[in-house]
Formats: sequence, structure tokens, C-alpha cells
Amino acid sequence: MPGIDPSREFVPLKIAVLTVSDTRELANDKSGNTLAERIRAAGHTLAERAIVKDEVEAIRTQVKAWIGDKAIDVVITTGGTGFTGRDVTPEAVEPLFEKRMDAFAMMFLLVSERKIGTSAIQTRAIGGTANSTFIFCLPGSPGACKDAWDDILAHQLDYRFRPCNFVEILPRLDEHMRRPKAKGATA
Repeated sequence: MPGIDPSREFVPLKIAVLTVSDTRELANDKSGNTLAERIRAAGHTLAERAIVKDEVEAIRTQVKAWIGDKAIDVVITTGGTGFTGRDVTPEAVEPLFEKRMDAFAMMFLLVSERKIGTSAIQTRAIGGTANSTFIFCLPGSPGACKDAWDDILAHQLDYRFRPCNFVEILPRLDEHMRRPKAKGATA
């Protein structure tokens, strides 16, 4: 049965939140606030927070900066995952992925369908990894951010969650980029 293993110690992560919107500012960014509040309440650190316009280069530039920062473990974006002409978050972020996390999109769809029925079909939420960083792109509604955090990310970003979680594999995300051992090396 999945759940928290009380014998394991909580490991706080550093999480950056990016709101993608042509109209939001920090004062009225309900989705970003929802994520920031939940990140802090869970015991993690809100490493950085920013708002950028619905433009591929602006989104990609900010995400690249954060995945280039070794102090940031997770990047969560909110907004720009719909079908309108200005919704370009997946197009901006997917090329950065080293590995796609197709199951995150499916899991988010399952969670959403239970809450909003067939309207869940309108999401293009995605997840993946790049440069030893987990990246999740969520819709721009506070409800979607709440559902993604409460029903998926809160568990997977908690080292105590069993049977497995993202935190325990975080140190191994870059093993494909490590230099192979020198001939005859034992360590």
C-alpha cells in the first residue's frame, strides 16, 4: 500500500515556480501562489519564482536558467498548456527534456478527469527531466495546480513516500553524463 514511511527522514527540495501568462503579476498570480503555498507547507524551499509572457523564448530562457542552476532540484511551470495560439509552454520546454515523463501526463489526466470530467481532455500537462532537474508543466488554473500538487507531486517529491518517489532517484539523474571510470580504477 503506498504511503509515508515514518522511518525515513524528510528531504527538503529546492523548487522554482514559473508562471506563464500575458496578464498575471505576482499580486494576482493565483496559480503561482497556490504552488508556492503548497511547496512551503510541505517543507520544501521555494528557490525562485518568476512570471514570463506566453512566448517560447521567454519560457525556454527562464527554464534553461533554472535547470542550469545546480541548487534547483525541481521546476514547476503553470500556464500555457492549453490549445489557444498563445499556449506554447510544451513547445518551449519539451526540447529541453533529456527524458520525457509520459506517465506524469497520464496521471495528471486521471486526476483531472475525476475532478472535471471530460474537460480534462483540454490539458497538455507534461513532465520530464533535464540536467538533473525534474520539470513539470501544469495548466494555469489554481485548481489544476492544486490537484497536480496534492494528488501527484506532494507524494513523488517526498522522500518518505513508498514504494518509490522522485527524490530517491534525484542523485542518479545525471549518471549518463558522468565520465566512465579510468581503466583499472576501483572507485
